[in-house]
Amino acid sequence: MIGKLYLIPTTLGETEPLEVMPLSVKKVVEQIDYYIVENEKSARRFIKKITPKKPQPNLTIKLLDKYAVEEETQTYLDVCAQGFNVGLLSEAGVPAIADPGASIVKLAHEKGIQVVPLVGPSSILMAMMSSGMNGQNFAFNGYLPIDKGERKRAIKDLERLSLDKNQAQIFIETPYRNEKMLADLKAILSPSTALCIAADITLPSEYIKTLSIKDWKHQQPDLHKKPAIFIIQK
Repeated sequence: MIGKLYLIPTTLGETEPLEVMPLSVKKVVEQIDYYIVENEKSARRFIKKITPKKPQPNLTIKLLDKYAVEEETQTYLDVCAQGFNVGLLSEAGVPAIADPGASIVKLAHEKGIQVVPLVGPSSILMAMMSSGMNGQNFAFNGYLPIDKGERKRAIKDLERLSLDKNQAQIFIETPYRNEKMLADLKAILSPSTALCIAADITLPSEYIKTLSIKDWKHQQPDLHKKPAIFIIQK
């Protein structure tokens, strides 16, 4: 039997895991001792939280961060050939979506290893669900450019694309630059363009609101250092 690659969701913040994901996630974590993670400390904390009795010394954890060497990561699924299942954990939310885990999923397919996605919170989908925008046609664009001129062009391009394709455009920003992003959107977008801001999803401080840019100019939510999703549609 060849082992499987399980895509294991994690919480989006300091919430109890079983408040935002099904019991099936706990059952899988209980059974797996091999993990691929972005940050070992936070991964062990999550595993301990969802399965308190699981012996931590028994875990084998491989890192998939910005320092990971590709030649080494190519061996991360070798234990599947020995019949062991492997768990891929995101730092927050679901693996492989706005997350480096996509390279491991690609490797699994190349090696003929079954990929098993588990249900859990995805900030991108939850923001889209809550936005009131076109759930039949939307696109995720990751981070926008930092350079002021390039960012302005990117925002205008997304607004134009949204109108041409009737397509909601989703993007994110580093939390400490959220308020600058909002200021740029207010200054660059047309007054009638709709903007959804979804911050701290699933947390007690959750904030989700959709308004026109014209109306956002009279609103200033506290987004500093809060994980946030931005969605626009013209």
